[in-house]
Amino acid sequence: MATVEENKKLIADVLATYPAKAAKKRNKHLGVYEEGADDCGVKSNKVSLPGVMTARGCAYAGSKGVVWGPIKDMIHISHGPVGCGYYSWSGRRNYYIGVTGVDSFGTMNFTSDFQERDVVFGGDTKLSQLIDEVEILFPLNGGISVQSECPIGLIGDDIEAVARTKTKELGKQVIPVRCEGFRGVSQSLGHHIANDVIRDWVFPVADKEIAEKGNEGTPYDVAIIGDYNIGGDAWSSRILLEEMGLRVIAQWSGDGTFTEMKATPSVKLNLVHCYRSMNYISRHMEEKYGIPWLEYNFFGPSKIIESLRAIAERFDDTIKQKAEAVIAKYKEQADGIVAKYRPRLEGKTVMMMVGGLRPRHVVPAFKDLGMEIIGTGYEFAHGDDYKRTTHYVKDATLIYDDVTGYEFEEFVKELKPDLVAAGIKEKYVFQKMALPFRQMHSWDYSGPYHGYDGFAIFARDMDLALNNPTWGLVGTPWNK
Repeated sequence: MATVEENKKLIADVLATYPAKAAKKRNKHLGVYEEGADDCGVKSNKVSLPGVMTARGCAYAGSKGVVWGPIKDMIHISHGPVGCGYYSWSGRRNYYIGVTGVDSFGTMNFTSDFQERDVVFGGDTKLSQLIDEVEILFPLNGGISVQSECPIGLIGDDIEAVARTKTKELGKQVIPVRCEGFRGVSQSLGHHIANDVIRDWVFPVADKEIAEKGNEGTPYDVAIIGDYNIGGDAWSSRILLEEMGLRVIAQWSGDGTFTEMKATPSVKLNLVHCYRSMNYISRHMEEKYGIPWLEYNFFGPSKIIESLRAIAERFDDTIKQKAEAVIAKYKEQADGIVAKYRPRLEGKTVMMMVGGLRPRHVVPAFKDLGMEIIGTGYEFAHGDDYKRTTHYVKDATLIYDDVTGYEFEEFVKELKPDLVAAGIKEKYVFQKMALPFRQMHSWDYSGPYHGYDGFAIFARDMDLALNNPTWGLVGTPWNK
């Protein structure tokens, strides 16, 4: 692994290609972690540098593609041109149980298909008609959300007025989400906007329903917050939580329902998986309802054990004892996975660049297999994400925020990792460089990776990626 000084020189060498002004700006977003620091030393949540290739998405992607889209029993209308239609249906493998088109709609595409005349004359009437059509065609939907695209904010459509009117007419909630793509610097603001809409439009109704029906919960009711069930992740996590005696009454938002969302203010603890996308609403529930929240990590046996015990500490001895029983139950399975795959993966180096929590949360799973992280960074992190990352990385780790395509390629060429773990935009670039690659946004059509069952799949996938004999036939450029 390179030293702190070597990695600092690498950053300077890479930035030398840029014009002086651009290099000065990007220099703030690139750093080297030094042991003992309480921060990774990089600036974050700033606008991307114009003219470079960024992997970021927009606020609409953050709301529709992440927070709201996976809620399976709701119909989510992408209000605007069909050009944004990539996020109009589930592209992240948010697995769900249900009959698509009857009581579940995650993989269906609903768009108002804005045309030029709609931009000129407004789309409120069109939106109202679309909601009526949706209700006729899919009467079992649990509610409707309106995910606004860029033109909606630019022309001033009053989606809130439409939502209020239709809520009264239909007798079910229509939720307006002002997540126009031009807002903010990345998809991160879309997460925040989506959380605020839940606070302002969903929880007031939930409060009334809970007050009318009463709270018939148990002392062990919890909610999984910020798990989008990529490849079945939430299912493998839920198995462990329920085996330790907890009752998961809500799951946000992978394989989750609108009813579950409204039931969440009655839980005793919110378990937050993706801190970046859901910390806002978790903090609100703590302030308003007194519900504590806990960030947990179910990637790899080391963190699973640590998290199970941390969760159990919030409950009585019964739960603590069951948590230890769960740990003991899966010990042989976890040890067997490590014994099988660690000898094949020991000492392999990894560079990551992902969104959300994975640039730090996945690190322990690699470490459990004897693999070493030499570089990591986020697409859209905030300062508190980089503070949390210090607990996962070691001295001299290269840190890059909103890394550009050029920077990432140059860092990889110099540090020569054995594996690159990033997103679909990067996958084929590095595979063409003959580098083993794993797509870490949606698990490269595999998964789950959470929990003990997920760790077995994670270890297998890393072995398949790294030890595939194909790489011996191609060879990386620096080995030719």
